[in-house]
Amino acid sequence: MILFWLICAGLVAIALAFVLPTLLQRAAVGDDTEKERANVEVYRDQLSELDADLANGIVSPEQYPQDRDEIERRLLDDVGTTSEASDQKPKPAAAGRGAVYAVSFGIPVVAVILYLLVGNSAALSGVPPQALTGSGPQSDGQMSQPRIEANVAALAKRLGQNPGDADGWAMLGRSYVDLERYGDASNAYAKAAELKKDDADILTEYAFALAMSNNRKLEGRPAELIKQALRIAPENPKVLQLAGTAEFEAKNYKQAIVYWQKLLAMTSDNPELAQSISKRIDQAKSLAGSTAK
Repeated sequence: MILFWLICAGLVAIALAFVLPTLLQRAAVGDDTEKERANVEVYRDQLSELDADLANGIVSPEQYPQDRDEIERRLLDDVGTTSEASDQKPKPAAAGRGAVYAVSFGIPVVAVILYLLVGNSAALSGVPPQALTGSGPQSDGQMSQPRIEANVAALAKRLGQNPGDADGWAMLGRSYVDLERYGDASNAYAKAAELKKDDADILTEYAFALAMSNNRKLEGRPAELIKQALRIAPENPKVLQLAGTAEFEAKNYKQAIVYWQKLLAMTSDNPELAQSISKRIDQAKSLAGSTAK
C-alpha cells in the first residue's frame, strides 16, 4: 500500500515539475507588465492635465517646471521600483529553478507522509512558508543618490525596450541633467527631439544640455536648436530666456534685450525672477551702449 502511494506521489511530482515553473513565471511577468503600463498611463494623464492648466493660466510658467519635475520624479521612482522587481523575479525562475522543483516533488511526498502520520501534530509544524519565498524586506523608499541613479538606469533600460517613447526620453534627459551627466542628457534629448520634432520645450532643453557639455557655450548646434524652438513657440518663457542668453553670448545685446523684455512681461507674479531679468536687461543695455560708442 505504501509503495502504491509513493508511486502516485512520484507521478504527481513529475507533472508539477513541468507545469509549475512556466505558470509562475508567466503570472509574474504579466503582473509586472500590466502594473508598469498602468503607472505610466496615470502619470501621463497628470502631465497632460498640467499642460492644460498651463495653457488655461491656472499654473504659472514659473510653477509649471516645478510641478512637472515632481510628477516625473514620482514616475521615475515607480519605474525604478517596478524594474527592480521585474529584474529580481526572473532570477528565482532561472537560478532558483531547483527550489521550484524541490517544492514540486516535496508537496506529494509530504502529503503521503501526513496521510501516514495523521494525528501527529508535529508533522504539521514543518518549515514556515516564508522560508520558501526567499524574499527580503523592501527598502524604505528614500531617494538617496544611489537609488536615484538606479532608477535612472532602470528608465534607460525600459526605453531600450520601448525606444518610441518620446516623453520617456525627455524625462531621461532631465534626469541626466539633474545628475550633471550632460553628454548622456544630450543623447537622450536627441532621441526625444527626433520623435517629437515640434516640441519647443524638448528642443530648448536639448540645447541647454548640449551647451553644458560644450563648456557652457550656446554657439553652434545649441543656437540652431533655440532658433528652431523660437519658430515653433515664440512666446514660450523657457525659449525666450535661453534665446536671450544665446544672443547675449554672441554679443547681440539689442536682440537679447528684445527677448528678455518679452520674458519680463510674463513675470509680473514673480518679483524675484523679474528682478533677475531686469538686471540682465540693464547689463545688456550697458554693453550695447558701450559697443555703439
